[in-house]
Amino acid sequence: MNDRLRLTVSRVFTASLLGLAVGCGTAYAEIVGTDEAAASVEPANQNADREKLRAFMERPEVAKQLQKMGVSSDEAKARVAAMSDAEVRMVAGRLDMLPAGGRITNTELVIIILLAVILLVIIL
Repeated sequence: MNDRLRLTVSRVFTASLLGLAVGCGTAYAEIVGTDEAAASVEPANQNADREKLRAFMERPEVAKQLQKMGVSSDEAKARVAAMSDAEVRMVAGRLDMLPAGGRITNTELVIIILLAVILLVIIL
């Protein structure tokens, strides 16, 4: 009984460490040139961000959500057209930071791996 408990605890500990190692990301650092830094602060084409917002507003799921909120797509497009360049740049920057659908976090990944390992240990 003591050997089986020791084996089970060691398997769970090993699986936990493996899950932690897989779940932790790696950081990368690179030197950024002046031209890249300047391009990230101020886009070369001022209308690029405005076009990005217009394209976002034309997506069917966005139009549907706007209708639920009581805003017509024409009214939303007019509001985007009335925004200043700084406001457009800020909103477009937020759009770029939004996660894509179906993405799980590192914590969720570790929990899934741990549950799978625990189930494997129980089955074996």
